[in-house]
Amino acid sequence: MSFLRDYAASAGVKMQVYRARPASINPPCGFVEGINESLDHTTALTRRNPSVFVVVIFGIFDNGEAADQKDAFVDGIIGWAETRYHQAGGNTMLAIADTEDLGNYTPEWMPPSQQLVYYATRLTLEGLAGA
Repeated sequence: MSFLRDYAASAGVKMQVYRARPASINPPCGFVEGINESLDHTTALTRRNPSVFVVVIFGIFDNGEAADQKDAFVDGIIGWAETRYHQAGGNTMLAIADTEDLGNYTPEWMPPSQQLVYYATRLTLEGLAGA
């Protein structure tokens, strides 16, 4: 999560960042939605290839300010990632592999009274590490 915190600070975005789904949402905020990892055993050393799904919530759906903020944030973090590919460690590489707009993002884990519809983006960060 330091990757997301560091980028937000450099971009001047006051953002709450969580390692897991938060108990409450106050945009802008970001959190890890899930982690997948594939293991490649085709060589003597296992190669680990993690994918981290991060959701960044910018505001309430259909808000022009939130859409502008999202566009600038996504463009900026992609460039940030390209210059900091060793952010996760000296023997690893990290990149943003995919972005997806979530125009109707509803935090289904929250109580129904708190299930607002948000404007969000899902970032897929992929890594490569030797075991």
